[in-house]
Amino acid sequence: MTEALEHAVMPPVSDTDPFAHEILLDPEPLHQALREAGPVVYLPRYDVHALARYEHVHAALVDWQHFESGAGVGLANFRHEKSWRPPSVLLEADPPRHDAPRRVLREILAPPALRRLRTTWAALAEQLVDQVLSEGAEFDGLTALSEAFPLRAFPDAVGLGPDGRENLLPYGTMAFNSFGPRNDLVAADAHRVAELSVWVNAQCAREALSEDGFGAQIWAAADRCDLTYEQAPLVVRSLLTAGVDTTVHGLAACLYAFATHPEEWQRLRERPELARTAFDEAVRWQSPVQTFFRTATTDVTIAGSLIPADTKILMFLGAANRDPDRWHDPHRFDLSRDPSGHVGFGMGIHQCIGQHVARLEAEALLTALARRVKRIHLTGTPRRHPNNTLRSWASLPVRVQPAA
Repeated sequence: MTEALEHAVMPPVSDTDPFAHEILLDPEPLHQALREAGPVVYLPRYDVHALARYEHVHAALVDWQHFESGAGVGLANFRHEKSWRPPSVLLEADPPRHDAPRRVLREILAPPALRRLRTTWAALAEQLVDQVLSEGAEFDGLTALSEAFPLRAFPDAVGLGPDGRENLLPYGTMAFNSFGPRNDLVAADAHRVAELSVWVNAQCAREALSEDGFGAQIWAAADRCDLTYEQAPLVVRSLLTAGVDTTVHGLAACLYAFATHPEEWQRLRERPELARTAFDEAVRWQSPVQTFFRTATTDVTIAGSLIPADTKILMFLGAANRDPDRWHDPHRFDLSRDPSGHVGFGMGIHQCIGQHVARLEAEALLTALARRVKRIHLTGTPRRHPNNTLRSWASLPVRVQPAA
């Protein structure tokens, strides 16, 4: 390591602002430029080292010893700055602090629990699709399906009551914006920070949760001393923060993919068992979570470039997921592809622990749609909503042709 540091080279420099609105709305040109510039690119505007190639993004994600999450997975460095809310005991923690919360959630979200949800969610998806189709063939796929289904299915599973669920998406938008710089997107949320935080924190209390949901099981783990009582509400909050927005925009990516790749929709209709593959391919193709940060724990080199200790590394997950050195024809949505290995859910010990829940939601909704819909058409230009972290949507106007 010492010899490697002595022979480290200076990486190429880019003055691009990856959090400018025009780049958040259309990131692919920047991703290509960063991949072509080199394995590491220095961004002086934010004093960060950027990784955009699959090989190096993947390597940084799995190397928590050198690239820690505990100093924050956003631009802010928690070694020197205070977070706007108590840091996540999952996303913003490393071993050993990270171990118990992840172990508890892994047991709660294990396959037996998801098998019990499959029938419930399949019926819910069929009910929702029937309702949407009964109201007309043209609708906003984002609000009618991609938002409506997760906002019903997932909070039910956590054990939330029916009131106030409209706060979940604005809270998620605010949380994911906070991982970027303190720009106008963060300022736009400032007036609601206190209100939304109070509401979400209240939903994490034991008394706010039903007795048969994931939330109650988290509190039961605290009763068994598998968690502390201080950790329990933060683990519930992690579910509510990371478990809605990402699924919403992943499902919207599926609808967009099938509207623009009609041959793949026919393939899914003929082989509905491909629903989960379709969701993973959509996550690879669109990467609802575009970026995350890590912090170097020591001086370290990546492909010969020095990353100084205590500096931030910006990993472009979306760029890695379209790296032509890893994926054949990466800009195409293709159900014949094996998308496993994509970094849309992260990788390593911090890989999204709820990814199988999201896949189950996608399976339920896509299966119900495939039985009832012959073709999905765009009726207008979909609109994106800029976010410092998410590749999110504002609208997805579609028209569907019902199956015979």
